[in-house]
Amino acid sequence: MKNLVETFEANDYPIVAPAGSCVYAIKTYPDHFERFGEKEWAERAKKVADRFYDLTDFIVNKLGVKDVGAYLPGKAVYHPSCSLFRKLGIKDEPIALLQHVKGLELLPIKNQETCCGFGGTFSVKMAEISGEMVKEKVANVDTDEPDYLIGADVSCLMNIGGRLSREGKPIKVMHIAEVLMQGGK
Repeated sequence: MKNLVETFEANDYPIVAPAGSCVYAIKTYPDHFERFGEKEWAERAKKVADRFYDLTDFIVNKLGVKDVGAYLPGKAVYHPSCSLFRKLGIKDEPIALLQHVKGLELLPIKNQETCCGFGGTFSVKMAEISGEMVKEKVANVDTDEPDYLIGADVSCLMNIGGRLSREGKPIKVMHIAEVLMQGGK
């Protein structure tokens, strides 16, 4: 943890990460240092953590942009990761960006905010429960037969994408960054 803090102290630029789980982990560093009585490191970690942003939060709230000129034809569903939605409170930003992707029809899904079952070590320690959770998520995703499943956390996308693949579903899994990079028309 100290190495990461030292590395990012080299400048004062914003730090943008493509996964809410990563951003959340960094934002907990000050608490960990405090718990172990390292007040100076807690203060240093807080300065670094305050500069960390999720990609969608940075684009919408720091840059003030909702339309990046992306174009992706087809129907899509969006899965909000637990880290992004529950832990960081980032809910509207990804949706706002996706609503401005030309050609993309964003579909609602039943129980959209339900966890996919990955949860880091949860998927290993509680594999059976995790498996049932992702199975239910895939059933809800597939209801309207979207072309794409879009998310902002790679761990969720790997978990849901793996289940989609095992079930032979032709839904393409994409990180929101990939979607936003699609050429405008």
